[in-house]
Amino acid sequence: MAKGYQGNKERQEEISSLGKAVSKRAGFKCEWCENKDNLLIWDYKPDSTPAMETLVLLCQQCRSWADGRKFSSNELRSIRNALWSNVPAVAEGAARVLINCKEPWAREAIEESFIDDNIKAEILK
Repeated sequence: MAKGYQGNKERQEEISSLGKAVSKRAGFKCEWCENKDNLLIWDYKPDSTPAMETLVLLCQQCRSWADGRKFSSNELRSIRNALWSNVPAVAEGAARVLINCKEPWAREAIEESFIDDNIKAEILK
């Protein structure tokens, strides 16, 4: 148990050490919807070593969507532009949320995005 606790503590320290750089990259606003309130780092790939390309600055609402909270498809229109981010965690994370809304506009936006074709195919399957 102590090893798991210690491992988690070290991971959180790694994420924290990248927090300022991620916040600066994001312009101190949510990287999905551009909200400036209640911002926290979201770890897109929690099983990988934390890195700039796997961490995203998200507001409370977007973090809740990323963590699986229910939404209306109209709510998600606010994160559509995130699909064109050059940061993989920003674009791919938004795509994985958008594909769950089952609306044609969301699928089309993902298809048109610059997300790596292999990842896009996995998301759209």
